[in-house]
Amino acid sequence: MRKVTAGLFHSVDGVVSDPNLWQFDSFDEDLGKGMTTFMGRTDTVLLGRVSYQEWAGYWPNASADDAFAGFINPVEKFVVSNSLTEPLEWQNSQLIEGSLEEFVAGLKQRDGGEIAVCGSISVVRQLLFAGLLDSLTLMTHPVVAGRGRRLFETDDPVTRLSLQDQYKTSKGNVVSTYGLLAE
Repeated sequence: MRKVTAGLFHSVDGVVSDPNLWQFDSFDEDLGKGMTTFMGRTDTVLLGRVSYQEWAGYWPNASADDAFAGFINPVEKFVVSNSLTEPLEWQNSQLIEGSLEEFVAGLKQRDGGEIAVCGSISVVRQLLFAGLLDSLTLMTHPVVAGRGRRLFETDDPVTRLSLQDQYKTSKGNVVSTYGLLAE
């Protein structure tokens, strides 16, 4: 069975939105190596509407020398949206029809590499609380972002996680990977 993974840049105060505003001065070679490993395992990407629209406006025009552009442009992408319509403009992108949870459960049964949620905070949350997310990696940067969207909210259900891996990078980022504990 294929695994569904998610990785989010994360500030010490829990902000996961708009990492472009606070993470680049602490992005280091160790994080780059982690991203390269992630890209090598992943052959399918899930995106929410907002992430899709932001990324579709940027990555197709990024330098061909950019490693992430070389990964994200040709990879198979499925988009969660109630307002976008087919055909989607970005290559290898298609809308998910019907229930996200049913779609992902079926996708996990197909042959292939890992399925990664990229950005897309709402999609990460939905799959985590539905028990469909196999691992969640938080790349915590040594910064207090102050404002922005956080991954977890005060009324979220208690959800037990298991630390699968953790390491510190040369610039003080802490990369922690969690899995759901079996109930």
